[in-house]
Amino acid sequence: MTLIQLFQFILSISILVGLHELGHFIPAKLFKARVEKFYLFFDPWFSIAKKKIGDTEYGIGWLPFGGYVKIAGMVDESMDTEQLKQPAQPWEFRSKPAWQRLIIMMGGVTVNFFLAWFIYSSLSYFKGETYHDNAKFENGISVSTAGQKMGLKNGDKILKIDGKPAERMETSTINMLFANHVTVLRDGKEVTFPVNEDGVAEVLAENEAKMYFGPRAPVVLDSLFPNGAAKAGGLLKGDRIVGVDGKSVNFFDQLAPELSQHKNQDIVLDIERNNTPEKINVKVDKDGKLGFAIDSSIAQKEFEKTQVTKQYSVLGAIPRGLTRTIDVLTMQIKQFKIVFNTKTQGYKKVSGPIGIIKQMPKEVNWEFFWSFTAMFSIWLAFLNLIPIPGLDGGHVVFTLWEMITGKPVPQKVLENAQMIGVIFLMGLMVIIFGNDILKWITGKF
Repeated sequence: MTLIQLFQFILSISILVGLHELGHFIPAKLFKARVEKFYLFFDPWFSIAKKKIGDTEYGIGWLPFGGYVKIAGMVDESMDTEQLKQPAQPWEFRSKPAWQRLIIMMGGVTVNFFLAWFIYSSLSYFKGETYHDNAKFENGISVSTAGQKMGLKNGDKILKIDGKPAERMETSTINMLFANHVTVLRDGKEVTFPVNEDGVAEVLAENEAKMYFGPRAPVVLDSLFPNGAAKAGGLLKGDRIVGVDGKSVNFFDQLAPELSQHKNQDIVLDIERNNTPEKINVKVDKDGKLGFAIDSSIAQKEFEKTQVTKQYSVLGAIPRGLTRTIDVLTMQIKQFKIVFNTKTQGYKKVSGPIGIIKQMPKEVNWEFFWSFTAMFSIWLAFLNLIPIPGLDGGHVVFTLWEMITGKPVPQKVLENAQMIGVIFLMGLMVIIFGNDILKWITGKF
């Protein structure tokens, strides 16, 4: 972890938390509800800075994991219920009409949503969108063992995920983990298969969420191991293997299983050396290997061929920003399918602040920074809308109940629900921080 990574994380959180809380603060002021505190970050025991202006104490806490607006007459995470024992006052939250309280509680997530939309629209206009086009994988994909367990095969060309066109590799790698079925072009035919959850679990277990498939590349030799069969047989750096015992082999994913069938056997390799075909006699070792490393730059060049950049006009960037926002929100909702799935054990992959900071670039990258901020803004909006007491969503549910039934939820019920919510959230934080600490200790970050 570097200071630059920490700086980017704190700056992003400061923007998001500040604007989220402003989303509660402004409507509260408009409806003349008294705001007692407006804090960036939490301030248990003490604060870094504070100043009281009018009825509101503005401050900066020392714990950068959120922030809060304390509104008079509202049961919140502070669990300050003394004020609630007195008769309701006109400036208190509880004395306001239900529709006003609903707007106050929805203000934070609304700001988060529109902030993400604005950022994504701006990025699409100023930077365009660079991605790897699945349609440009001319030779199909090369798939890891875990990816094959999901149902993919070497040489597949990805067409659709859950019936929707799959254009971008970057989103396809994630979307397939949440999908029910995938459609590919396989041996010239469209094939649709269900995604195997055991394969998803294996992908997650191996931390392959972004690398379980990639472009196929020809087998071009780079380094030769000193005591390997390749060197003993006369293979040279730059040779390209195109066949084994007369059988066409164009890619490494074809070569490896072919060699495994000839352990401790002599074979004839068809190769191309300086664009000239030759045959080389070699003996495969007991592990089914020849003792060489392939030229990774070839695979990288194949990967670069699939990269495209799409530019947007101002009028095109605005709806595109909304689409990106909704896509990210949809993906985050789907992630709960994995997080709470006992088979995939996705909860073990959940990262807290330490894990998030580790993901930040070690040099300031503003495009990444704003993309991360937009994504995290949507994440905060989604989390806060979960109907758990202690979060905005919990307050929204109780307020909607009052609007529908015409009767407010009893104060004691609100207090008990808030306490349960706080305990639940604290337990969740323990799990998240525990994951972070365990990964740090075991070096899995």
